[in-house]
Amino acid sequence: MHPFAIATAGDGAYFPLLQGLIRSIRAFPQGAGVPISVLDLGLGTEQRRWLTGEGARLVLPGWDHPFDRPMPEYFKAMVSRPHLPRHVPDAATILWLDADCWVQDWSAIELLLAGAAATGFAIVPELDRAYTPFYDGAPYANHLHDWYKACFDEDTARRLFAYPLLNCGVFAARRDAPHWALWARLLADSLRRTVLFVSEQVALNLALRTGGLPFSQLPARCNWLCFRATPFSSADGRLLLEPELPHAPLGILHLAGYPLPRKQDPRTLSTPDGGTVTRPLSHGVPASSPEEALGRAFALYQQGKPEESGMLCRAILATSADQPAAAFLLGVVDFSLGRLEQSRRHFAIAIALQPDLADAFSNLALLERAARPRLASVLIRRALRLQPDALLFTRLGTLLRDEQRGEEALDAHGRALALQPDSVEAWRETAHSLRAAKRMAKAAEGYDHAHRLAPERTESLCDRLFASLSICDWRTHGETCRRLLEVIDRDEGIVLPLLSLLIGTSPAQQDRAARNFHRSVVGPVPPAPAMRRPVLPGGRLNVAYLSADFHEHATAHLTAELFELHDRSRFTVFGYSYGEDDGSPIRRRLEAGFDRFRDLRHADPDAVAALCAEDNIHILVDLKGYTQNARLTLLARRLAPIQVAYLGYPGTLGADLLDYAIGDRIVTPPEHQPFYRERLVRMPDSYQVNDRRRPADAAVPNAAVSTRAACGLPAEGVVFCAFHATFKITPALFALWMRILRRVPGSTLWLLDAGSDATANLRMEAARHGVEPARLVFAAPRPLAGHLARYRLGDLALDSFPYTGHTTTSDALWMGLPVLTMRGETFASSVAASLLHAAGLPETVTHSFAEYEERAVRLAEEPATLAAYRRRLETGRATAPLFDSPRFTRHLETAYRIMWDRHAAGLPPEAFTVEPDARSVQR
Repeated sequence: MHPFAIATAGDGAYFPLLQGLIRSIRAFPQGAGVPISVLDLGLGTEQRRWLTGEGARLVLPGWDHPFDRPMPEYFKAMVSRPHLPRHVPDAATILWLDADCWVQDWSAIELLLAGAAATGFAIVPELDRAYTPFYDGAPYANHLHDWYKACFDEDTARRLFAYPLLNCGVFAARRDAPHWALWARLLADSLRRTVLFVSEQVALNLALRTGGLPFSQLPARCNWLCFRATPFSSADGRLLLEPELPHAPLGILHLAGYPLPRKQDPRTLSTPDGGTVTRPLSHGVPASSPEEALGRAFALYQQGKPEESGMLCRAILATSADQPAAAFLLGVVDFSLGRLEQSRRHFAIAIALQPDLADAFSNLALLERAARPRLASVLIRRALRLQPDALLFTRLGTLLRDEQRGEEALDAHGRALALQPDSVEAWRETAHSLRAAKRMAKAAEGYDHAHRLAPERTESLCDRLFASLSICDWRTHGETCRRLLEVIDRDEGIVLPLLSLLIGTSPAQQDRAARNFHRSVVGPVPPAPAMRRPVLPGGRLNVAYLSADFHEHATAHLTAELFELHDRSRFTVFGYSYGEDDGSPIRRRLEAGFDRFRDLRHADPDAVAALCAEDNIHILVDLKGYTQNARLTLLARRLAPIQVAYLGYPGTLGADLLDYAIGDRIVTPPEHQPFYRERLVRMPDSYQVNDRRRPADAAVPNAAVSTRAACGLPAEGVVFCAFHATFKITPALFALWMRILRRVPGSTLWLLDAGSDATANLRMEAARHGVEPARLVFAAPRPLAGHLARYRLGDLALDSFPYTGHTTTSDALWMGLPVLTMRGETFASSVAASLLHAAGLPETVTHSFAEYEERAVRLAEEPATLAAYRRRLETGRATAPLFDSPRFTRHLETAYRIMWDRHAAGLPPEAFTVEPDARSVQR
């Protein structure tokens, strides 16, 4: 049996304090091998692992006293203390320390053990001044009287209220002492009368004061209650002292009474020489040098414990402010936890303390990249002058790419690779810059090189696949897709969420990929803060649309009229843009269409949050999701009480960033809810809004009249139109198209021109499938009006799969061109089916490649049917729900109101269906 053991208790909320207590014990040579038992009141798996790693024994206590009503788990610790000999069976003496204690002077432990050895029980009385202010200045004895009376009776209260309360947050007792049994019996008696947070303490006081048993009453410094009796600090900040002479070091610091978030906050303390020191009261720096403490802080960060690392860094700086490495590490910790302003401040402090600290300049550049790119470039160049290494050249290349200085970016990447040719990040960023420069073949080679250097970095495999798809290079397509599906199913790495939509995944696999990506790349989402945003008189809601695409972009063209049509008597509409201002007509139209348009390109998340508060935003609508240039850190900042996903990304984000996702009965049927963290809102028609000002009667480019010849098309034969981005064209889909061409003599496949590499690869694939390459015609990029005009020359649009046409499909339908699609089982693979139903053309929705092929061939042979479909679509431009923008806007406003009403009622988000508006089409 051990001479003594230490017992304590804790749950997940108190775990950081529990760590401080155990570290304080282990910091002393005498405490290195002491058995420690922890009553587990709700710890997590990682927390239990840490405790066992420190040699602690975990005990799962039951309810040692029964209750007739539900009680919080932490109450188990209170009612278990009289029964500690059962929970800690192998120690001659048991020393109890509350979790919010830490040991500063081991002599206090020795006094407690000596007292227990002498009398059986050792304990410390509370100082009256420690608690009196806590009770609004009323005499503490009044409260003791009330407690004794409530737990026992008036006679007991009159006998004991004048004695100082013995604090059972710290005590020691021999396991064979009779005090345990008397304490347990009196506690049981008191709990039958009432349940107070001090019940076990009152019972112990009664046992010791009236039970006739001896006990050792130790000096207050053995258990110093810091909450009201604030200690002094030594001049160097290392020791906490009694605030009255002789200013002796305190033994066990007890933070009783502090609200949990404040227990670790730095406090300004007086020193005996009349100065002040700022430091936390809780345990931070072990009894070691700042260098040793910093080493431990760095190890904690490497172990994935940033909060603990940050606590230690703050403690180091509180005791020794001239530590640039501690300030730098604290900046890194803050960055990892999303505390960007604090991170900036600590990197700036590190630079002030050590002006040649290149990494601090580099990390500041990363922080300024989105909001102040020019400053970021200056900072990274300064870092390079101090330390010209591969990582800094890589970061410079990334910044130059962001500024669209492509050749300079590639030059910087080249210098990075010259310095470190085996750098995975240098190869990845080089490939990113090559992709931005539309040099996809070279980009694919770069990603492939990065993947071969680090096969576990499966995101490089995703990027290589995307670059290869963009030029229709399918040589490794099947093998790569199989590997990425394995990665998703086995949780073996990252699959980019957008890429997962392109490789034949199920809703469950897409959800798994998104969750893993967010967890691994974006990071944890902090709990949503309670947010009160008053509604203005009249009930008008403030709705902000957040996007990087308020310029010449498909999202802008789809949504422009929506912003204009919102009912201003019920909604104020804000545009929050963090993308480029290209000066285009659509940009100017969007700026005019909002009640207020804010350019957020140079605003960090804290600044954006402040603007949302200033604008009193009730509902924030994200139009990006996992698409290019998205700033998910903004969503993680929780900018509004309600956050909604709409239009930009056809799938879940896999995280608690957004409350709702806007869909419809086809793209997001009720059975898909398990695969979304967002609650699904089903619109009555299609989820996609459209703009009725989209041009419909422009002339075909380069032609006085709208002739096929002007576009390089043959005068005769069926023209199958497939104006999809090349990354949506898979080998299986292209093989299907080639089978259709072989079965429809004289037909032509009209594709978008995506560059010479893609064109050459597609023509080579056509020949491999037995189709004359000349039957593929490529349409050059054109402004919107001219591009749309070309649809009038097609006979039938062939949809892509599994990522079906979105704007591509609605463009074709707007121009009266029938679209043939295959409906899949995911959002992305069902969009075209949704649009066709809302356009009044469900006949062209198929459910297999075989059906798709047969329907395409049959329609090619039935020009009258195609003409009838075209007439229906022409009429539907003015009547179909797909193009009834006022109807869609009313439905969306109804959805917003339902969301807000639930929030205002204190209800959580819930999936719902918007009922169709019965009013007629408005024009």
